[in-house]
Amino acid sequence: MRRTIDNVRWGRIRVVQVIALCAAISAGLLTASLLTSWAADLTGPQASDRQVARMVMNLMRREHLSKHPLDDDMSRRGFTNFIKSLDPMKVYFYQSDIDEFKKSELQIDDDVASGDISLAYTIFNRFLQRIDERVATVDELLKLQPDFTLDEEMIIEPDKAEYAKTKEEAYERWRKRIKYDRLVLKGDETEGAEAVERLTKRYHSFAKRMHQTDSSELLEMYLTAITSTFDPHTTYMSDKSFENFKITMRLELDGIGAALSSTDGMTMVTKIIPGGAADKHGKLQVEDQIVSVGQGEDGEMVEVIDMKLSNVVDMIRGKRGTIVRLGVIPAGQKETKVYNITRAEIKLSDSEARGVIFEEGKKEDGSPLKVGVIDLPSFYMDLDAARSDEAEFKSTTRDMRRILEDFKSKGVDAVVVDLRRNGGGSLTESINATGLFIDQGPVVQVKDSAGKVQHYDDLDHGMVWEGPLVVLTSKFSASASEIFAGAIQDYRRGIIVGDEATHGKGTVQSLLDLGPQLFRIPNPPNLGALKITMQQFYRPNGDSTQKRGVLADVALPSLSANMDVGEGDLDYALEFDRVPAALYHKLSMVTPEILTQLRLKSQARRQQSEKFAKRQRDIERYVEQKARETVSLNEKEFFADREELNADKEDQKTFEELNNGGEEIVKKDYYFDEILAITRDYIDQLKVNRIAAK
Repeated sequence: MRRTIDNVRWGRIRVVQVIALCAAISAGLLTASLLTSWAADLTGPQASDRQVARMVMNLMRREHLSKHPLDDDMSRRGFTNFIKSLDPMKVYFYQSDIDEFKKSELQIDDDVASGDISLAYTIFNRFLQRIDERVATVDELLKLQPDFTLDEEMIIEPDKAEYAKTKEEAYERWRKRIKYDRLVLKGDETEGAEAVERLTKRYHSFAKRMHQTDSSELLEMYLTAITSTFDPHTTYMSDKSFENFKITMRLELDGIGAALSSTDGMTMVTKIIPGGAADKHGKLQVEDQIVSVGQGEDGEMVEVIDMKLSNVVDMIRGKRGTIVRLGVIPAGQKETKVYNITRAEIKLSDSEARGVIFEEGKKEDGSPLKVGVIDLPSFYMDLDAARSDEAEFKSTTRDMRRILEDFKSKGVDAVVVDLRRNGGGSLTESINATGLFIDQGPVVQVKDSAGKVQHYDDLDHGMVWEGPLVVLTSKFSASASEIFAGAIQDYRRGIIVGDEATHGKGTVQSLLDLGPQLFRIPNPPNLGALKITMQQFYRPNGDSTQKRGVLADVALPSLSANMDVGEGDLDYALEFDRVPAALYHKLSMVTPEILTQLRLKSQARRQQSEKFAKRQRDIERYVEQKARETVSLNEKEFFADREELNADKEDQKTFEELNNGGEEIVKKDYYFDEILAITRDYIDQLKVNRIAAK
């Protein structure tokens, strides 16, 4: 979705949580119960909310790794989290609202433990009231022509902002905010009446979407605000989010195969999934606007302008073989056309392992040197099929094994596993996938809340790939991908290349389905699930990846390395520690001498590269901009400041590249050319040091 100043800074801190759901979001797959009207009923908690809240808090007390009590300290944290999630830039609530709510902040632990979540409704309904007031202010401000010659600044650092104490202060904050919005649009060559129309739609659409929040979504927001005070990865998933999670792990569902996004209240097509129903239909295109949706050949067309994206997606999804009718305004046109598309099974191929082979120069015998690259966005497994003992359930390890066997048949000389956008996934699959590259032995050690340490091993003898291995990581590589990278590094099996360190998520979450917890019956109702941190994992050498991450053997400069998206940037992250090393057999595929040579050769190339020099200048400018707490609203200064580099747009571009994937398995640019050069150097060094590669 479009990022605004509301979530630029807050979003940097929460981006890893977003990545965990990026496969569902980017493919337009969020599930939602279709509302009978645009305004959700938020008069009070639902009948099941009390049971869910009590169960969640009981599980937190019994099962969370920290064993921290749900006390007044956690109440304060939960209150702060909930307010921040609604109003991160402090532009909607008044200080008097916060003062009023704070009178109840120390009751949260006792209230929620007894199943009382009424405070969430009190706060959220006040939030809706303030939104409506601010939208009225926006309408008034958009009638005025701002003076862009004044030397004014707007605070963009949430911690430095304060809530307005009066209507006059709120008006002044929003006057600057709208002035900023208009400057941004002016930079995109949108001015005058068109800019006014865009901003009117933006804020009115936001208000409508917030008013569409239903009780299940509010329950998720409130309980997660509390559970995430124990650590940032412990969250409550509503019934809808739980279903989304299972979809992302299965990597399949029924629908039309189109990625959707919401921009200023309009549902936009951002991608057509190859081989999907929309692709075969042939008419729906990227940048088309979906304005209405109907069911069957003659179902009523329901307008979806300003409707929440999740609700639009829910209308479009459906049983394979059935027809959905889309009212579409094609890109660049004004007339609405209706497309009848037959739903079909969608395979989310962009979220599964994919391979490609590059030729990187010649070998001594004149034949091409081949590097096989595996793009691995997540560690996935079809949970339902696995539980049902199906023989060929979807899994990362199976897909990687197939790709590696294909690489070997085509004479590949080295393999690169790209984990740059891998936010984690199945712990079992990360262990099994590591086993494709080592003979056998411990891959990860796990400590529970009682302090007991257990190691989990690759039990299969032999390697599917025995040759040179490069693992490509970034600061977005988290959790299961860090287990994989850490084990490869500890075994000295291959080299780690990329950002200086990975994300640093060294905790293990378990998914506790609340339906079976509350109802001991066949096919219990879906009441959501608690994703709870119950263990911490450690590398074979005994180090946790928590906060520290996996350090690169050869570090390359990048913007992502400087983004505030690491575990240490998250609120209430658990601390790094160690356990005794496990017994494992280290290989000789990596030595200090080899690493020294790889670093020197890479540095020499980069010093001669104008593109890397520009990247370094961009990084320095980015760090400088990111540290600023205000932005100038003087037009001349505003655009002069952004002429060289726009930090927010760089953030957005990076997030989109990571989340959206694409038909191109690997973007072969100057950065990846350096990866291939390092890989070739690695092959050469193995030969120089007479280390068997195969």
